[in-house]
Amino acid sequence: MSNTDLIRTFYESFARGDAEGMTGCYDERIVFTDPAFGELKGDDAKNMWRMLLARSKGGIKIAFDDVQADDKTGSANWTAEYAFGQTGRKVVNRISARFEFQNGKISRHTDHFSMWKWSRQALGPIGWLLGWTPFMKARIQKQTRQLLKKYTDKL
Repeated sequence: MSNTDLIRTFYESFARGDAEGMTGCYDERIVFTDPAFGELKGDDAKNMWRMLLARSKGGIKIAFDDVQADDKTGSANWTAEYAFGQTGRKVVNRISARFEFQNGKISRHTDHFSMWKWSRQALGPIGWLLGWTPFMKARIQKQTRQLLKKYTDKL
């Protein structure tokens, strides 16, 4: 499978709600980074996707495009539409992803998106006021890490 096909398989699995299909694209030593979770490694990165899909209960819509890859790196743009669990507010998050590959798997996955745009949608006025601040980013990462720990403790 080419690295372009690997990225497509990852997002096609995501769109179907297939966490095992997604995590099967990852190297066992995967390093994932995004503004909401910070850096996650190995099983924590894989369990994040399992948790997000489980919590969405099928209510997440995924679209992706502009998939590109060579032997070492790749990229894609993707969009997630969902209702944020804590507030029920609709979120349309546009994300730019970068990938690195090793041994036919994704070894590093970095998602970039505007925390301020996300927090305005997910949290409403408080996100609009504080979503751009390092304080709010740290608070969101702390909460997401706690959710992940609670999820993995039940596995």
